[in-house]
Amino acid sequence: MEQILKLKYTLDALFGRGTSSRLPKDIQLNFSRKTGRIRTVTHSGKILCTLRIDGGLAITPYCAQILLKGAGFKKNCIEIDDDAAPFVECGRSVFCKSILWCGTNIHIGDDVPILFQGMVIAVGKAVLSAKMMMDFERGVAVKVRDSVKLSRAEDGSSLKSSTVNSPVD
Repeated sequence: MEQILKLKYTLDALFGRGTSSRLPKDIQLNFSRKTGRIRTVTHSGKILCTLRIDGGLAITPYCAQILLKGAGFKKNCIEIDDDAAPFVECGRSVFCKSILWCGTNIHIGDDVPILFQGMVIAVGKAVLSAKMMMDFERGVAVKVRDSVKLSRAEDGSSLKSSTVNSPVD
């Protein structure tokens, strides 16, 4: 099977039909020297996703922002409030009380893009299902794996200062 086709089928299976149509045309696939399987997918020097051994994908916030333009992708996301945003940007977990809105396609163990004001600020692994996230008032809902600030720190670019909850001089 063509490797790009395999990637597109995987994206559609995990995040809904038609999600793969949002992938950029000029992506680069990096293969493992030992196994010959896809290791990472990049676009313009930025990592979009890595393939896991179990067949799943670990997407980055950059990839989630690209896929968010698709119609059905938002069903896999959560929206958080102003109080939690600075902490989640730094890589902290999302708690149930901080969730304003939750997509219906979230199951335990899924990759979940975390939105703040319509922008992807982090990606994590769901600890609870969508219904449980909205029903519970306490506890961790999503463990953050990658966030915007963590990605920038790895790239070596400067971190922007957060204007949310900044002290007034």
